[in-house]
Amino acid sequence: MFIYRILSTILFLISLPFYALVRAGRGKFLPGWKEKLGNFHAPELGDKVIMFHGVSVGEVIALENLIRKTKETFPAYKIVVTTGTKTGQEIAHKKYDNIADFITYFPFDITICVEVFLKKIKPSVVLIAETELWPTFSAYCKKRNIPLFVINGRISDSTFKSYSLLKGFFKELFKNYTEVLTQSEEDKVKFIKIGSPAEKTHVMKNLKFDIKRIDADIKIGQGENRIIIAGSTHKGEDEIILSAFKKLKLEFADIKLLLAPRHLTRVNNIIELVEKTSLPYGLRSKNNTFADNDIIILDTLGELSKMYQICDFAFIGGSFNKTGGHNPLEAIVYNKPAISGPSIHNFRDIYWILSRTKAGKVVKTPQELTDYMHKLLSDKEFYIQSCNDCKTVFDSQQGAMEYVIKELKKVV
Repeated sequence: MFIYRILSTILFLISLPFYALVRAGRGKFLPGWKEKLGNFHAPELGDKVIMFHGVSVGEVIALENLIRKTKETFPAYKIVVTTGTKTGQEIAHKKYDNIADFITYFPFDITICVEVFLKKIKPSVVLIAETELWPTFSAYCKKRNIPLFVINGRISDSTFKSYSLLKGFFKELFKNYTEVLTQSEEDKVKFIKIGSPAEKTHVMKNLKFDIKRIDADIKIGQGENRIIIAGSTHKGEDEIILSAFKKLKLEFADIKLLLAPRHLTRVNNIIELVEKTSLPYGLRSKNNTFADNDIIILDTLGELSKMYQICDFAFIGGSFNKTGGHNPLEAIVYNKPAISGPSIHNFRDIYWILSRTKAGKVVKTPQELTDYMHKLLSDKEFYIQSCNDCKTVFDSQQGAMEYVIKELKKVV
């Protein structure tokens, strides 16, 4: 571990001038590079600080309920949130500006950067989401007697194969950690096999499943019709879902579509697309209902989450482009199956769990989407099993947030 710190520091110092020259020539440096070097101004945080790190969007989103619960449970402590990417930083500010006391970038894993960072932040405890294992940072946490946790830990099969080749290195690294808390028994076994001590490696389940149902009496003329929701759609996805819906409508006369764009600035464009289908449609903002329409465009803010309770199944948008998908659990929590396109990197761990059952499905093409929707509509037993699997999977993952809070109480 000592050799790693020496070599990484030397390589970093050698490469830094070249990096600066190249980036200066292009007129653009990578986002957050100054902060990662330790060049940031932190407010006076005192000696009671709980630090959370989520490298990018998915991890930052997963931490939301835990951070809120931590603030509520430990009001005397300051909250610091760090990320590793620009998009993660943007989401962190969007979600935590009114909760966290400071938001910044995680330091480069180089001695001087880590030392400066820890002197400024002075964390009482550090919780790092998923599989961010930093040798230098962890060593200095150990040196300063700062409890360090991996939470929501997971290791993909490909990462596990790579890490297994360096078992000796990771065995030393894990000596710096207080606990490793994993999403599943499979992840626990993987962590132990690469060197994490069994006595401090435990299953906490998955933080992303700690969401609550929003029960509401929704009446938009759904009646006995079967409702399909296309939630948080992005440009290019409305055409896909409308094409599938129009084809399915020829066979299943009782189906209706609630189309909810991610950004309301696109509503006029969506109206044009819907009009091309020649199907009757209405707008939620005008209180139009399914009594007179086959399609309702959800052009209002803040209603989508509760709408999932009236659907039979949902297509989750942001998954047929490079967005990385949106949260399928907003539908699953109501025991409604979710379907997504192939771009799901923001919620890959969730879909790994869902797709092992019939609760969630990742399709590769628009035709696969149409075919899978057809199966849910035509095969009653398959549909019922899909709904039951939603409840089974969701119930099996509950309790992660409370588990972490319980462990925090032991060290702060």
